[in-house]
Amino acid sequence: MTRLTHLEIESNELSRIPVAIRNMSSLTHLSFQSNQITKLQCPDFLNLTSLQELNLNSNRISKLKECVFKDLKNLKVLFIERNLLSQLDYTFGTTFPSLVRLNANENYLGLVQKGTFDKMIFLTDLNVTSKSATNVENGVFEGLSILKTLTFSQSFQSGCVFEGLENLLHFNLFISSDKEMTVSEPISFNISSLQELTLEVDKNVCIDHALYSLHNMKKLKVFSLSAICCYTPSDSFLETPHLLNLQMTNCAEFSPHPELFQPITELQTLDLSQNNIKSLDFLTGANLTKVQTLILANNKLRIINETVFEALPSLKYLDLSGNPFTCDCSNAGFIEWAVNNKQVQVANGFQYRCSFPLSHDGHFLLLFNVQSCWQDIALLCFLSSSALVLVTLLSSIIYHFMRWQLVYGYYLLLAYLYDSKKRRQGCPHMYDAFVSYNVHDEEWVFRKLLPELEGRQGWRLCLHHRDFQPGKPIIENITDAIYSSRKTLCVISRHYLQSEWCSREIQMASFRLFDEKKDVLILLFLEELSSNQLSPFYRIRKLVRSRTYLSWSQARRNKALFWEKVRTALENGDNPP
Repeated sequence: MTRLTHLEIESNELSRIPVAIRNMSSLTHLSFQSNQITKLQCPDFLNLTSLQELNLNSNRISKLKECVFKDLKNLKVLFIERNLLSQLDYTFGTTFPSLVRLNANENYLGLVQKGTFDKMIFLTDLNVTSKSATNVENGVFEGLSILKTLTFSQSFQSGCVFEGLENLLHFNLFISSDKEMTVSEPISFNISSLQELTLEVDKNVCIDHALYSLHNMKKLKVFSLSAICCYTPSDSFLETPHLLNLQMTNCAEFSPHPELFQPITELQTLDLSQNNIKSLDFLTGANLTKVQTLILANNKLRIINETVFEALPSLKYLDLSGNPFTCDCSNAGFIEWAVNNKQVQVANGFQYRCSFPLSHDGHFLLLFNVQSCWQDIALLCFLSSSALVLVTLLSSIIYHFMRWQLVYGYYLLLAYLYDSKKRRQGCPHMYDAFVSYNVHDEEWVFRKLLPELEGRQGWRLCLHHRDFQPGKPIIENITDAIYSSRKTLCVISRHYLQSEWCSREIQMASFRLFDEKKDVLILLFLEELSSNQLSPFYRIRKLVRSRTYLSWSQARRNKALFWEKVRTALENGDNPP
């Protein structure tokens, strides 16, 4: 036994340390885990000068006396978790000058005093959490300059600053409170060396600005937050550009948005479980091109738009378990994607169950028959295509056989609206007549018509080139000209009949004739036109048949009589003789 180096006496219901181990100076590793030891006596570890690791986990020890460990000058690792310790006082640290690792997890510490650890200058791993709320004095970590890993629990204390941890790499902090409280200020870590941070906040504590605690953490690679309150401003991760793993869970009110994730372009793992998230639209535009693992378990996702995963080209693992999916065609695309995608492993995908509609409650999502959806879509496409073909066919027929009637109806409507407007305004006529003519007949109008009607007879005439308002749509100029004149004088020739704008002018003038029941239209034919030539122009042909018209070609021998007839037509509302 004098050469024994490792001794494990575990789960034997011992109530005290056996006397037999005293003076076993060769022991380097000793474990009394899972016994019923309630008290440690001063001579229990006498002369164990070579001991490097001592495990007293899962006993009932309530107090540690300084004298118990006085011979353990070479002890490097001490496990004393899951006991009944209520205090670690300042004398505790003086006992273990060589200690590298201390695990005092899950005790009932009410207070951790300043100076408790300041003599443990070689400590690199410290785990001190408590089952009860723990008060911590500021400066408790001073002197732990080479500490690399810290797991700690405490009651929330306003203004608490973690100082003296300039080389810390891994920090797990659990914050609790005996009563409900809301804190508006962030926790000040001030640890620029930190690479991994876990922050777990008790349900009684709401820290509004928990993410502001990430200030000055440019080396941070792993961040885990579990808290009821998850206020997420867009600049939360602005100072953590090298973050690789992000976990935010148990947030009662959490609405992720693309801007939140845009600064962390190197992220590879994203866990947003248990956050009441209802949509994955935030993934689009979040710039998460390197994310390989995405966990969104136990949220409120009902319908998944599979196209959002196009924003995650590196995705390999997806966990959506525990969501209340909808079993209908709105999820057909996602179901096919989940079943057929070869790049992404959908974790436990065939165990996903539906909650909606009630008729499918409890059914497996990926077993939903999506073929029925495609049949419905095919029928809809067929009906839509058929309707489109039918509308196109009818439009072609109507355009080919009835386009002039449609055009006429359109300008008839414009004329009606304009006429109603003019009647309400009660505007006086600016001109005696609007002269409607084709440009090919312009020479006759200027050399014959204007000198006679404006020069000798003194009528005020409205002409295209002279009186139309520049920049105004042509159709509005025509309408204004017709309704600003007492009469419309149409100078009809073969060229006139072939002109689209002339046709529109006579159509609108015809409407005014029928609407006002006044003789406002004068037809003046420059040349003889047969009925066959007029047959394509239904409106003019009907007007010629129903009323007397003026003919320049028939008046060549007696022009004075012709101009007298024009004067008479302009003077009164009767048809010209």
